[in-house]
Amino acid sequence: MEITLTGRSIIGSARGNEGGKTFRAFNPQTGEAVEPSFHSASLEELNRAAELAEQARIPYSRLSGKERAKFLRAIADNIETLGDTLIERATLETALPNARFVGERGRTCGQLRMFADLLDEGSWVDARIDHAIPDRQPIPKPDVRSMLRSLGTVAVFCASNFPLAYSVAGGDTASALAAGCPVIVIAHTAHPGTAELVGSAIAKAVTDCGMPEGVFSLLFSDGYEIGQGLVKHPSIKAVGFTGSRRGGRALMDIAAARSEPIPVYTEMSSVNPTFFLPSAIEKRGEALASGLHASVTGGVGQFCTKPGLVFLSQTSERSGFISNFKSQISNTVPAPLLTGGIQKAYDEASNPRKSEVDQFTENLSTELNGFDVNPSVFEASATEFLTKPELSDEIFGPTTLLVNADNKEDLLAIARSLEGQLTASVHGDEIDLAEYADLIAILETKVGRLIFNGFSTGVEVCPSMVHGGPYPATSDSRSTAVGSRAITRFARLVCFQNFPDASLPEELKDANPLGIWRIVDGEFGK
Repeated sequence: MEITLTGRSIIGSARGNEGGKTFRAFNPQTGEAVEPSFHSASLEELNRAAELAEQARIPYSRLSGKERAKFLRAIADNIETLGDTLIERATLETALPNARFVGERGRTCGQLRMFADLLDEGSWVDARIDHAIPDRQPIPKPDVRSMLRSLGTVAVFCASNFPLAYSVAGGDTASALAAGCPVIVIAHTAHPGTAELVGSAIAKAVTDCGMPEGVFSLLFSDGYEIGQGLVKHPSIKAVGFTGSRRGGRALMDIAAARSEPIPVYTEMSSVNPTFFLPSAIEKRGEALASGLHASVTGGVGQFCTKPGLVFLSQTSERSGFISNFKSQISNTVPAPLLTGGIQKAYDEASNPRKSEVDQFTENLSTELNGFDVNPSVFEASATEFLTKPELSDEIFGPTTLLVNADNKEDLLAIARSLEGQLTASVHGDEIDLAEYADLIAILETKVGRLIFNGFSTGVEVCPSMVHGGPYPATSDSRSTAVGSRAITRFARLVCFQNFPDASLPEELKDANPLGIWRIVDGEFGK
């Protein structure tokens, strides 16, 4: 599948216009601009995309699950057909290694196929049937049936740090399309070429599978006007966003101020606290120091699940653990962040921390090119951490804060002080889990995913995964952006009362023609 980059938005089956404001991606290794130029969409093009999506909304939502499953699999096949062209462009725009994108492409296509399997099976609609009892006293019982239906057109904002898995064909797009919702995507300015390649793969699947034209559009924008305008547009019924707390809050506020407020599912800010209990440091200190180093510096620290806070229990082996970890940091080669803006934010957030607590700077390189940064390690006491709330702020990049806790009470106080997080990790043994059960209980109220004897970076794409958490990790702690439950974000319940069987959706007919699991008169079965 050969695609020549045009730098123009994809609006249904058409391309956007050339003209208006243009921008280019940058090679993070050199800081140099990369061809071609990309043309920011106009408000007229935004409105056209929304109009097409509105026209597609009902016909697309009425397609069978198997038809939408075929569409999702076609998207995955087309992405794979892009081959090295996609990998090379993503590497050029991000400076991340080829192997990273081979894996991320696999995850992206795996997500699409997971939702396709979910649609084929069909039970995700949560069909419930309560048959009528006409002779019930004192009043008859009506026939009542309900299921999940598509919410409407979804606006998706691409993430900077995952150009494939959290972008044009990422989890938000895959789950929204699976739910029966048209999608309008705002490409990220850091990797627009990657976005156009993937967007073209989706557009081809739309045509090949005979989908309604407006089921997918991709808009380029170098600024806030188009994104904000999209969230304000009356055709948009939900938003998916991965990015900063400031950006997420701005979209939440815009959506809440609409005459018809809509849900905004954001992933915004998480420092993913990691707790090392005494037995872990004593028994596995060297291995854990290496694991922590890999987790903090992997992807140049640009993972939403990077452990930005590490709490160390009191033990005679603690100082050795810290020395080992710092030694590995000092031997880490500088690497580029994704954009100049991220580099600037990393430096600006790190500078105030230097005056608050100790920073390890030994043997760090002074030869930096492009968007290069050194990793950094800060160290504080539990008292310092508890009295300086700013120490819990996220710094996006290869940095973490080590906090020395002298007793169990310190750890409990620290856990209670934390904001909402995507993850929390606890390292120890089963005896530790029993002794620190109250710590686990506190953390369960703070995070979406608890990890035992593992590091937070990396999210397994499987039906049971939860990638969410209390605010400010996300805007809605009841939801997840990864796993099969992600589809429910873009669906709503619809109830049918006293409808004749022939007029009901297939999922709610008495004969159960789809053979799905349902709750019928209080009993779960087929």
